[in-house]
Amino acid sequence: MGVVIPTELGTEKISSLLKKYALPAIIAMAASSLYNIVDSIFIGQGCGPLAIAGLAITFPLMNLSAAFGTLVGVGALTTISVFLGQRNYEAAQRSFGNAFVMNAIVGIIYMALVFSLLDPILLFFGASENTLPYARDYMLVILLGNIITHEYFGLNAIMRASGMPKEAMYATLFTVFNNAILDALFILVFGWGITGAAAATVLSQFLSLCWIMYLFSNKQRIIHFRRGIYKLKFRFIKDMISVGMAPFLMNSAACAVVIIINKQLYYYNGDLAIGAYGIVNRVLFLFVMVVLGLNQGMQPIAGFNYGARKYQRVTQVLKYTILAATVVLTAGFVICELFAGAISRCFTTDPQLVQMSAKGMRIAVSCFPVAALSMVISNFFQSIRIPSKAIFLSLSRQLIVLLPALFILPPIFGEAGIWMSLPLSDALASIIAIILLRNQFNHFKKLDNAE
Repeated sequence: MGVVIPTELGTEKISSLLKKYALPAIIAMAASSLYNIVDSIFIGQGCGPLAIAGLAITFPLMNLSAAFGTLVGVGALTTISVFLGQRNYEAAQRSFGNAFVMNAIVGIIYMALVFSLLDPILLFFGASENTLPYARDYMLVILLGNIITHEYFGLNAIMRASGMPKEAMYATLFTVFNNAILDALFILVFGWGITGAAAATVLSQFLSLCWIMYLFSNKQRIIHFRRGIYKLKFRFIKDMISVGMAPFLMNSAACAVVIIINKQLYYYNGDLAIGAYGIVNRVLFLFVMVVLGLNQGMQPIAGFNYGARKYQRVTQVLKYTILAATVVLTAGFVICELFAGAISRCFTTDPQLVQMSAKGMRIAVSCFPVAALSMVISNFFQSIRIPSKAIFLSLSRQLIVLLPALFILPPIFGEAGIWMSLPLSDALASIIAIILLRNQFNHFKKLDNAE
C-alpha cells in the first residue's frame, strides 16, 4: 500500500474540491466558536456578569497566543500545500517536523513570559478590582496548557494540508463535545467557576491532540511522524514565518485593538460595557469562524494549484470562496439585527448587560456583508505565498482604520462611537482589498498568456 498524496487538488472540479475541503473546516471552525460560546454561557449564567467581563479582559492574551500559533501553524499549512503541489514530498515532510518542534518552543516561551507578568498585563488590558480575579483564574489554567493548545491547533491545520480535512473536522467536533460536557461537570457540579471553564478547554484539547498525533503516526501517509525531520532548518522556519507573518500580525493587531476597545468601553460605561463586548465578540466570531473555515478549505486548493502553476484554478477557488463568505456574513447581519436581544439573554440574565449587548451587536454588524471581501482576499494572498499583501491587508483594517476610529469617534458619539468603529473598518478594508486583488488578477492573466 502506497503513501496517500492529495493530487486531487490539481485535477478535481474546483466547486467539488471547495465543498470537500471547506465543509469539514466550516463545521470544525463553527464548532470551535460554539465551544467558546458555550464557555461564555456557562460562565455568564454560572458565575455572573462580572465573570463575563473578566473573560473579555483575557481576549487580548488569547489573541496573542493565537497569533504565535498561526505564525507557525498557518505558515506550515501553506508551505506544505505548496511543496505538495510541486511534488517536493521530502520538503513537505521536513516542514511538518519543524512545525511540530516550533509549536512546542513558542508555546513554552509564551507561557513563561505571560505567567511571570500576568497581573500587570491584565490590569493594563483593562481589568478592574472587580474583574481581575476572574481574568487571573481563567488565564492561569489556560497558560499551563498553552503547549497543548499550540500543538492542537498547529497539527489540526496541517491535517487539512495533507489530505485529512474530515479528520480535522472530527478532531474539532470531539473537542467541542468534550468541552461542553466538562464545562457542565466542572462549573455546575464541582462548582469550580471560571477556573473550571479553563480546565475544560485545556483538557478537551489534550484529548483531541492525542488522537491527532495517533493519525500522524500512520506511515502510509505522505505527512507523518518519523525520524530525521525534527532538526530545525532555517529554510523551513523562514518559509513558515514569512507566510505565517500575515495572520500573526493580524492577531497581534487584534490584540492591541481589543485592549483599546476594553479601555474605551470601561472609560465610557464601566465593567459591564466590557462584558457586553465579550458577548458581542463571541457571537460575531461564530460567523467569522465560518468564513475562516471557508478560507481554510481554500488554502490547500489555492496553494497546491499555485505551486503547480494552474492560475485559472487559483482564481476560480477564490471567486467561489468570496461568494460563499458573503452569503454567510449577510446571514449573520440579518440574524443579529433581528434577534440581538434574544441572543444576549442566552449569556446573562442581567437586564442592563442584555440591553448594552444588543445595542452594540446591531451597530457592529451593520457592514458585515462586505467584510467577507477583506477576510477572504487577505487569506488568499497568504495561501499563494504573497505575504506582503496579506500583511498590508491585515494591518489596514486593524491599525490604519480601526485604531484611529476608536479615538476619533467616541468623543463625538460616546460609547456608540466605539461600536461604530467596527463596521467602518470592515467597509474601508474591503475597498483596499478589491484594489489589490484586481492587480493580482491581471498578473495571473499575464502568466497564463506567457505559458
